[in-house]
Amino acid sequence: MNKQQLATKIWESANKMRSKIEANEYKDYILGFIFYKYLSDNEVKKLKEQGFTQEDIEALVEEDAEIVKYVRENVGYFIAYKDLFSTWLKMGKDFDVSNVTDALSAFNRLIEPSHKKVYEGIFNTLQTGLSKLGDSSASRTKAISDLIHLIKDIPMDGRQDYDVIGFIYEYLISMFAANAGKKAGEFYTPYEVSLLMSEIVADHLKDRTEIEIYDPTSGSGSLLINIGRSVAKHIDDERNIKYYAQELKQNTYNLTRMNLVMRGILPANIMTRNADTLEDDWPYFDETNPAESYNPLYVDSVVSNPPYSQHWDPSNKETDPRYARFGIAPKSKADYAFLLHDLFHLKPDGIMTIVLPHGVLFRGGEEGEIRRNLIEENHLDAIIGLPANIFFGTIIPTIIMVLKQKRENTDVLIVDASKGFIKVGKNNKLRASDIKKIVDIVAARADVDKFSRKISREEIRRNEYNLGIQRYVDSSEGAEKWDLYASMFGGIPMSEIATLSEYWSAFPGLQEALFTKGEDPYTELAVSNIEQTVDEHPAVKAFTSKFKRAFGDFGSFLKSELITNMSTLNISKEEVVLSADIFARLDSIPLINRYEAYQLLDDEWAKTSVDLEIIQTEGFNAVKKVNPNMVIKKKDGKEEEVQDGWIGQIIPFELVQRTLLLDEYEALKQIESRLAEISSEYVEILDSLSEEEKDSSVTNDSSDAFVAKEVSEKLKEIYADVDTQEIKALKAYAALSRKADKLTFINAHDDVVWSNMEPNKDGTYAKKAVNAYLAELQSVFVFPEDLFEAKIVRVSKLMTEEKEAKAQIKADSAALHIKTKETIESLSDEQALELLEQKWIVPLTESIEQLPKLVIHVLVDKIKVLSEKYTVTYSAVETKIQEAESTLSAFIDELSGNEYDMKGLSEFRTLLKGE
Repeated sequence: MNKQQLATKIWESANKMRSKIEANEYKDYILGFIFYKYLSDNEVKKLKEQGFTQEDIEALVEEDAEIVKYVRENVGYFIAYKDLFSTWLKMGKDFDVSNVTDALSAFNRLIEPSHKKVYEGIFNTLQTGLSKLGDSSASRTKAISDLIHLIKDIPMDGRQDYDVIGFIYEYLISMFAANAGKKAGEFYTPYEVSLLMSEIVADHLKDRTEIEIYDPTSGSGSLLINIGRSVAKHIDDERNIKYYAQELKQNTYNLTRMNLVMRGILPANIMTRNADTLEDDWPYFDETNPAESYNPLYVDSVVSNPPYSQHWDPSNKETDPRYARFGIAPKSKADYAFLLHDLFHLKPDGIMTIVLPHGVLFRGGEEGEIRRNLIEENHLDAIIGLPANIFFGTIIPTIIMVLKQKRENTDVLIVDASKGFIKVGKNNKLRASDIKKIVDIVAARADVDKFSRKISREEIRRNEYNLGIQRYVDSSEGAEKWDLYASMFGGIPMSEIATLSEYWSAFPGLQEALFTKGEDPYTELAVSNIEQTVDEHPAVKAFTSKFKRAFGDFGSFLKSELITNMSTLNISKEEVVLSADIFARLDSIPLINRYEAYQLLDDEWAKTSVDLEIIQTEGFNAVKKVNPNMVIKKKDGKEEEVQDGWIGQIIPFELVQRTLLLDEYEALKQIESRLAEISSEYVEILDSLSEEEKDSSVTNDSSDAFVAKEVSEKLKEIYADVDTQEIKALKAYAALSRKADKLTFINAHDDVVWSNMEPNKDGTYAKKAVNAYLAELQSVFVFPEDLFEAKIVRVSKLMTEEKEAKAQIKADSAALHIKTKETIESLSDEQALELLEQKWIVPLTESIEQLPKLVIHVLVDKIKVLSEKYTVTYSAVETKIQEAESTLSAFIDELSGNEYDMKGLSEFRTLLKGE
C-alpha cells in the first residue's frame, strides 16, 4: 500500500474501533501509540547503525546503568527491550495493559536531561486516558492490542521530508478534526490554509541561510511544520531552521511535540512551551537570574491560527511591551491581542501571517483604534479573504492578515479569494491553483480585476480605517445587462462585443470575420457556422500553432526531469521546477490561464510524487512489484481483512493491460461492452410493453426488470400454445400406440420432416424423440416482432447470452489478472521505464495540450450567447401577440349564444382590445 492507502485504512479502522469515545479524545490515544512506535523503532534503528546486534538489543535493560547512559546520550531517551513496541507485538496473548503503563512510566524516568523539554510528560495524555479504553483490565488490554496491531505496518524510515509516518499522522489529525465538530478548531488548521500561509512566508524568507519560526498557538504543530517545509525548499540545510511552539492545552501541546519530533527535526531545534500565550509571554531568560537576563524572543516569522474572538483579561496590560504602542484589545475579543503578540516577536525584517475572523477588519472601539495604529505605523501588508466554511467546526468567514515590522510600501494589498474553492464533503477547500494564484499575487503585490487591489493609506483614512474587503474589491459577477434598443429592434450591441476585447486582441481580424461592418453601434452575425469560422481563422490557427511550438518538447523535458533523474531529484522541490517551466512556456501566449495549467500539474504531481518516494526508498525494482490487494469483507457477521487479488505497487494493472496485453484486454472489453448492450436491450423491451403485459408476472414488483424464473415459465406457456401443421401431425402421431398405425401415419404424412428424428429399428419413432422434436419446432417458431410472445422469446435469449457473457468475463478477468501480475514481475527495465512514462508524463502532456481548445470553446460559447441574446425582439413578440389577439377577436365575432354568453364575450373582446 502507498501512504494514502495505508492512512485511509488506519483511519477507517480506528474510527470504528473508537466506539463511543469522542473523536477528539480518541485521537490522543492512537496518535500517542504511533509516536511511541516511532520512538521504539527510532531507538532500534540508531543502535543498529552504531553496530548493535539483535542480541545486544534484546539485552537492553534498565538495570544496566552503563548501557542506559550510552543509549540516552546517543538517542535522547532509553527504552528497554521489554518495553519496545516490537516486543509488545511479539508477546501475543501474554500482552497486558500493564506493559504499556510500565513502559510509559519508565520512558519519563529515562529521558536524557538535555532532551527533557522535548520529551518530558509527552505521554501524560495517553497515560491518563488509558482507563477510558475499557471497563476492565481485559477490555483495556484488548482495545490497546487492537490499536497497536492496527498501526504496526506504518514504516518509520521514510527518506523524504514528507515521509510516510508524517503523512499518516497529519492525515489522522485532519480526519479526527473533521469528525470532532466545534472542538476541531482547538488543534487543527486545514492543510490548504496552512500551506497558503507557509508559501507566503517562504517567499519572504527565501534568501536566508538561518531561519527561526514561531507559532504561539501551535495546536497539533501542523501549521509550524508546513511553514518549515515550505521554507526548506529555499534553504540548503534544513538543520538551520529552528522551531518555537507554545500551546495552552496540555494534550494539544503534546501533539505539537510529537509532530515536530516525528518530522526528524533535531531536538536542539525544537523549543516548546505549555503556557498561556497572552498571560505568560515567552520567558527567554536564565531561570536563576530572570530580572537581569531577560531577552525577549525575536524570530524571522510568526504564524498562528488563534481561537477566534476569545475572552481574555486585559487588566494591567497597558505597560506590556506587546500592546503599549497600539492599544489593548477588548476583553470580549482577544483577536488583536494575539495579533499584537505575534507582531511583537518579529525581527525587523520578519513576516507574520495570522488567521482571524472578518470582524477584525471593521469592528470599532478598541479594535478600531488598534487597526488605525497598525495602518499609520505601516505594519499591515496584506489581507486575504478566504472562502466561507473552510475550517472544521465553524462557518465563520475568516481572513489571513500579513504583517511586517518594516515595510517599503505604505499601501495595503486586499485580496478577495472567497470565490476560488471546491466543495469537499461539508467543507470548502482551496485548490492548489487557488493557493498558487494568491501567493503569486501577494508576492508581486499585483492588482487583478475582481480579485485584488492595492489600497493607499489615504483611501483607508477616507473610509475611517474600515478594511471590509467588499469596500475595496468587488468580486461579484453582477447582474446580466440588456441593451434596450437591441431588445426592441434586434442587433448585437458593439459595447457587448467589446467585452470580449482580450479575444479580439489575441485573434486579429476574427471580430471582422464574425460580424458585419457598419457605423452603427449595433451589428449582426456575418456567418452561419460560428465554430467553423473560429476554428479556421488564420489568427486562431496561429495561436494554436504557437502553443504547440511552446510545448513541443515538454514531454522530453518531463522525461529528463522525472525519468532520467528519478533516483536523485529532490521531490519536495520538483513541483516548483515543473511549474516554473510551464509558466515560462506560457509567458508569450495570451488567454491561457496559467493557474489552470498549474492545477493540471498539481493533480498529476500528487500521484507521481508518491511513486517517486517509493522508488527512492525501495529502489527501481519497486516498479516491478505487486502487492496483495487487501479488502475488508464480512464473514460470519464480522469484518475481516482478506486478500482480493493483487495490485501493482506503482504500475496500475490496467495500464499494463492497455499497453502490453492489449489483445486480451480488448477482447475482455468487447464482452463487457456486449453485456452493457444487453442491459440496454432489456430497458428497450420493458419500455415497449403495455401496462397489462408488464403485469403478466414476467417483471418484478416495480416493473423495472425481468425475473428470470417468471420469464422461463411464461416461455413454456408460449411454446405450448404454438401450433403448426407439422406440430399437429406430430401430436397426432404421439397419440398412436400400434406399430402398424404409426407406420401407416408416417407414410401418409409428408408434412412432417421425419428425417429430423432418429428412427427406431422398426421404422417408428420413440416418444422421447418426438417430444424433443416438438419442443425444437416450438422454440424456433418466429412470432411477429411486435407481439408480446416475440419479446419474451428475445428476453429469454438475452438472459442466456448474459449468463454466458458473465461467466466468460469472470474466467477471462481472472486469467488476465494473473497474466498482468506475471507481466509486471517480469518487466524489463525498458518496459518499466516506458510504463512510468505512460503513467507520469502522458496524462499531463495530453491535458496541457487541451488548453488552447478550451479557450476556443469558451469563446465560441460566448459568441453564440451574444448572437442568440437579441434574436427574438420585444417588437417581434408584441407583433405576434397582436396577431394572435386579432385572430382570437375575429373568432369571437363568429360565436353566438344566449344573452349571458354574449355579455361575457363582449367583455372578453373589450379586454383584448385594451379598452
